[in-house]
Amino acid sequence: MVKEEKPIVRNNTYTLDIVSLGHSGEGVGKYEGFTVFVPHGLPGEQVEVTITEVKKSYAKGKLKAILKPIAARCQPRCSIYYDCGGCQLQHVAYNEQLILKRQTVIDAVTRIGKINDVIIHPTIGAEDSWYYRNKMQFPIGTVNGKVAVGCFAQGTHNIINTEHCFIQHEANNLVAQALQEIVTELGISTYDERTGRGIMRHVLGRVGTATDEVMVVLVTATPELPHKDRIIAHLRRRVPKLVSVIQNINSNKTNVILGNRTKTLWGENYITDTLGEFTFHISARSFFQVNTKQAEVLYNKAVEYAGLSGEETVIDAYCGTGTITLFLARHAKKVYGIEIVAPAIRDAQHNAQMNQVSNVEFIVGDAVDSMPKMFKEGIRPQVIVVDPPRAGCDKLVLETFAAMQAKRIVYVSCNPSSLARDLALLEELGYKTQEIQPIDMFSHTYHVESIVLLQKKNC
Repeated sequence: MVKEEKPIVRNNTYTLDIVSLGHSGEGVGKYEGFTVFVPHGLPGEQVEVTITEVKKSYAKGKLKAILKPIAARCQPRCSIYYDCGGCQLQHVAYNEQLILKRQTVIDAVTRIGKINDVIIHPTIGAEDSWYYRNKMQFPIGTVNGKVAVGCFAQGTHNIINTEHCFIQHEANNLVAQALQEIVTELGISTYDERTGRGIMRHVLGRVGTATDEVMVVLVTATPELPHKDRIIAHLRRRVPKLVSVIQNINSNKTNVILGNRTKTLWGENYITDTLGEFTFHISARSFFQVNTKQAEVLYNKAVEYAGLSGEETVIDAYCGTGTITLFLARHAKKVYGIEIVAPAIRDAQHNAQMNQVSNVEFIVGDAVDSMPKMFKEGIRPQVIVVDPPRAGCDKLVLETFAAMQAKRIVYVSCNPSSLARDLALLEELGYKTQEIQPIDMFSHTYHVESIVLLQKKNC
């Protein structure tokens, strides 16, 4: 067998044009038809790239020089941007980010989904693209003998100490700084992924955007947390509006952040935030959109696409803490929320009661099991709203949607690739993709949220 010659060689430098963005926000270039992924390259630019890795059908390269930059390229605000993996698009003007994100959705829907006759609206941007993340998840480790708290470098588990993150709520930055100070002062060991030794693994910060309430979750590898009283006292001094300190215990050798055991060390078990007219209690493990202001935009669009008159039965699959569920319930006859995480369902039930919403029913279970069971029980929703994990929906779930004969499906997605795949299957199952609205929930990163309206054909 003759070995196929590739047009590029590792460690050599080539000039190429960047034609699009990849699924992780890197530039995608072509050299003699061969695909090269280039971090920080932008569509429309001509660049010099040194090849770092060559695979069968693609290569990876390091940006050496920008020969022809686009006008939207700009200086990143963050001094550690090129080392840190938390953001991928700070080097491009915000308006251009919105254009690129829409194009990412277009590319996925047309190439993966093979859907060409759908309206894809311009991306709805944020009023303020900085300091928007209400949830922080930072690893804690030791780098060059010092305690480091921050993001992992792109594609690695090397911690980049992050003293001030420009996309985190400023209260979360205070939490990270305060914890680094007290762990250093007390000499508490940090977790080593290679050996499985050490105590402090991660710190999570959660902030109520409307209330300014702050929760700190300390993820430890051991059940006991040394000097916990001094840690709590230091956090209370340094973090205004701190209302909760939680310990989560994760003793497994895994890259999953949270373990199964959680206990409150001080204060409340939750923080409070608002979305629209609703108030929500958010616990350590429950899902809540990280960009509160843009979440309200998203949920209002979900209600608009649902087209409710007040007489419909609605299923909200993957409902989390019941945020979209409550928005829908104000306009529907009955809404069922399904979620596999039991603590999130407990939060959802509490949130419904607190907001005096009685026409909802929450079910603990995997949508793969719960949806077919509901179908057998005779539940026939007119509208289905689905907001699945990044991997998208299981085929059986989509088939059950179709079997239920819902008139409309509203699909919320944070992953254009899995969304496109699922839209293609729903087309086969009798649903027409009518329109897609990208929404920028994660400014300065490659992530883009999309909300889709699908209508049953011949309905």
